[in-house]
Parts: sequence; C-alpha cells; structure tokens
Amino acid sequence: MADASLADIAAELYAGPPDAFVAARNARATEVADSALAAQIKALRKPSIAAWVVNVFAQERTVQLGQALQLAQELREAQDDLDAATLAQLGRQRRALTAQLAREAVGLASSRGERVTPATGEAVQQTITAAFFDADAAAAVASGRLVRELEASTPVDLDVAVGGGRPEPLEVAPPPTDEVKARRERREAEAAVHNAEQEVLRAQRDETKVESEVRNLARRVDDLAARERDLQAQLDATREELGEAKSRAPELDERRTAAGDAVAGAQRDLEAARTALDRLGG
Repeated sequence: MADASLADIAAELYAGPPDAFVAARNARATEVADSALAAQIKALRKPSIAAWVVNVFAQERTVQLGQALQLAQELREAQDDLDAATLAQLGRQRRALTAQLAREAVGLASSRGERVTPATGEAVQQTITAAFFDADAAAAVASGRLVRELEASTPVDLDVAVGGGRPEPLEVAPPPTDEVKARRERREAEAAVHNAEQEVLRAQRDETKVESEVRNLARRVDDLAARERDLQAQLDATREELGEAKSRAPELDERRTAAGDAVAGAQRDLEAARTALDRLGG
C-alpha cells in the first residue's frame, strides 16, 4: 500500500490527542518507507491546544465549517455593494456565528476529554474570526492542520501557521451571474431613487422660492399701481389748475394794460396839478 501524503498524515496527527502528539508523530515517521517523508513527519510541530480544538472541529464538522467560510468569502467580495446599515447587521451576524462555531468546537474537544480553558475558547473564536476576514486564514483553518491560533488583525504566514505544507485556497463558487446583475441593478436603482428624491427636494425649494418672489412682486405691483393712481390724480388736478391759470392770462393782460394807462393818466394829471400850483405860488 502506498504511503499517504504529508498533508494527510499531518491532518491525522493534528486531530489526535494533544498529549500523545509527539509519540504518535515519531511512530508514524517510522512506518513510512520514504526517508524524506519520514523526516518531514518528524519535523511537524506540536499544535497549541487552541489550534488542536480548531483542527478537530475542521475535521469533524467539515461541511458546516466549509459553508460558513464560503459565506464569509462571498460577503467579503460583496461588501462594496452593501450599504453601511447592511454591513453593520452582517457584522453582528458574523460575530454571533463565530461565537457559535467556537462553542461547538470547544464542545467537541471537551467530549474527547480535553479540558478547554476560557482563554483557549477565546483563542478558538479569535482564530475562526480571522478565517472570516482573510482568505489565507480561512484556508489554514479549513486544512485541519493548524499549528497555532490566528489573529484577525495579523497577516497569516501559512508556512508557520500550518503544518504539513501550505494548504490549498478555498474554492468558492461565484454567485450566479443573474444574482450579480440583480445586485448591481438594485444598487443603480437605489442610486436613481436617491438622485430623484434630491431633485424633487431641489425643485420644491425652487418652487417655494419662486412663489415667494411672485407674492413679493404682486405686492410691489399693487403698491406701484396705487402710486400711479395718486400721481395721475395729482397730474389731473395740476392740469386743471394750469388750464384755469392760462384762461385768466388774457383778462390779466387787459387789466394790466388798463392799469398802466390809468397810472400814465394819473401821472399826467399830477404833473398838470403841480404846474398849476406852481403858477399860483408865483
């Protein structure tokens, strides 16, 4: 029977009892005929308890973990198409899901007789959370060959974090074309609705402004019309007075001439009277 691959042997060892890892690893190395493979097996590092818990879960709940990690990758790829509220809701759901998966992983480890401390349980959840945020972390978790726990904020070095060779990337089926199209069309439709709503608000503001200007103009027209009526009445009265004044001009001219003649006559009479007086005096 042909020897198993290093990855298969590592997966088997990393899901075995942690206390028996070194003995099981060395025994397995002696069973293979290939000396190079035997050396690689003996070089496998013992996993931390948190890594072992995740390995057990990855191998015992392969389908469940795979579905969760596929969903996480789809969400990472689709996050640019989601609004802030939806992203916040998905964040809460992600935290709830990682907590649930971590509890199940701890439960599996406990059922095998291993005591899992709260700190280890927290490291398990942190490792699963890292797999939700990063494709390399997801591949490492899914491999079932973790050597140590992962952190969401730290890039994953697969050569260090995983034993037995680098794991293959997770294969995630792309969403159906019509789903992508529908999401894009919905995003465009939402943008169109938003733009139309803004245009309605702008038009309503313009309408309110114009209506105010119309009311102000109507009041202005009424004021000017009233002033025009007043001025027209004043003009009519002035024209009437002007007509009356003009009509009196000929009469006044005659009276002025007559007055002038009277003054001239009176002056002549005065001169005559003075002359007569002078004679009497002489």
